[in-house]
Amino acid sequence: MAAYTVATPLCTWLMAACMYSNGGYGGSNGGKKKTSSSFLRSKKKRGCSSSSMELKCRNNRRSNRALHSGRVMAVAVEPSVEVTTKKKPVTKQRRVVVTGMGVVSPLGHEIDIFYNNLLEGVSGISEIEAFDCATYPTRIAGEIKSFSTEGWVAPKLSKRMDKFMLYMLTAGKKALSDGGITDELMNEIDKTKCGVLIGSAMGGMKVFHDALEALRISYKKMNPFCVPFATTNMGSAMLAMDLGWMGPNYSISTACATSNFCILNAANHIIRGEADLMLCGGSDATIIPIGLGGFVACRALSQRNNDPTKASRPWDANRDGFVMGEGAGVLLLEELDHALNRGAEIYAEFLGGSFTCDAYHMTEPHPEGVGVALCIEKALAEAGLAKEEINYVNAHATSTPTGDLKEYQALVRCFGDNPELKINSSKSMTGHLLGAAGAVEAIATVQAIRTGWLHPNINLENPDKGVDANLLVGPTKERYNVRAALSNSFGFGGQNSSIIFAPYE
Repeated sequence: MAAYTVATPLCTWLMAACMYSNGGYGGSNGGKKKTSSSFLRSKKKRGCSSSSMELKCRNNRRSNRALHSGRVMAVAVEPSVEVTTKKKPVTKQRRVVVTGMGVVSPLGHEIDIFYNNLLEGVSGISEIEAFDCATYPTRIAGEIKSFSTEGWVAPKLSKRMDKFMLYMLTAGKKALSDGGITDELMNEIDKTKCGVLIGSAMGGMKVFHDALEALRISYKKMNPFCVPFATTNMGSAMLAMDLGWMGPNYSISTACATSNFCILNAANHIIRGEADLMLCGGSDATIIPIGLGGFVACRALSQRNNDPTKASRPWDANRDGFVMGEGAGVLLLEELDHALNRGAEIYAEFLGGSFTCDAYHMTEPHPEGVGVALCIEKALAEAGLAKEEINYVNAHATSTPTGDLKEYQALVRCFGDNPELKINSSKSMTGHLLGAAGAVEAIATVQAIRTGWLHPNINLENPDKGVDANLLVGPTKERYNVRAALSNSFGFGGQNSSIIFAPYE
């Protein structure tokens, strides 16, 4: 190949001369190159029926191909010309801030109540009351005992929708209300630049389960909305329909990392200029027989039935599995100038985040935590932060024997011996809200920034071997000035996600 790429000026001249004689850059056709289509038209007009004419046509086709290939070679050996391209004008980076939050959780359905319960170390874990689970080895959960959609969801829809959708719509509208999006303002904002991205790990399991039970009798007994109300995207869609928001609208389902994936993608829509306002987060409601039974079959749940409030104990040596929870968390993300122009209260700034995959096992974390460490490092790079600038981590820590330790080791690997680093896990009190966990914990993270208080790790009586208790928040709340906070969420399939918030300055 090297012989063809280096040519003398004489070779270049000879090639150009040959091409000129064949009509490549002029000649008998008046300087116009005969294209393949014009050649075919002339062939059709004259015809090529006889063998001699066919031979002539074939020769002409070969000449035509040689003509084109020769032209390419001639260009290749011409002296290089410096190409100047117009550079894109430098544009100001669009910043993303949190201006509203809504929550439905085992610890309360108002932001202040929810976070105050966290600060006081109140456990939301109790015996399951929604159905008879006496025969199950696990009979406890972070179950929502009292919940009303009044004033948030139309009564007709409340009767038909799965609870994961009811939680989602309620939390979403509460986030709007908390963010000061009034009816008057709704009429003024550009709804084509407003989107909804709220996901679910499990979707409408109750609606689907009820449909199967009805099918045992007849398909005619099935809820006609069972299919749409079971899909994970329908909560976002219904909320957008209710609000008339026409911007990005979809859901992401990445198991227990769902919320963080939704939050980061929502922020990216704002950064790219595709939206000014985004409702984002996650919702799940799986405390039903099939949900409990499925996780029991996985051998993932705690069986500390006689002492429910002590069951979820991240990093404690006596942890025996996670505790299921349910609920929803929704954040209102907004482009900074848009928020300032309407006089919104800014709770915190979203700085960035990242996703990775362990590519190792369906349910077990990578034994060396490489996927988690990579995710955190990429999140820091995306946020433009040095590792020393993170001084608070709301960990994924679910109270499982392997997962807690691997995440802790990854955090130590990433942040070293930072004496200012503090780590806690909201799941010690809420249980594991599956696809909603990341959003509810993002709300806890933002509240830590707003209030200057970190909630405790309850039930941490005997830290696991290799865990430095000095890095973990103790059994009571701690006063703390959060400079930058990392919130982790991981899910089945090796899904890793990290998002970063900081005070708005």
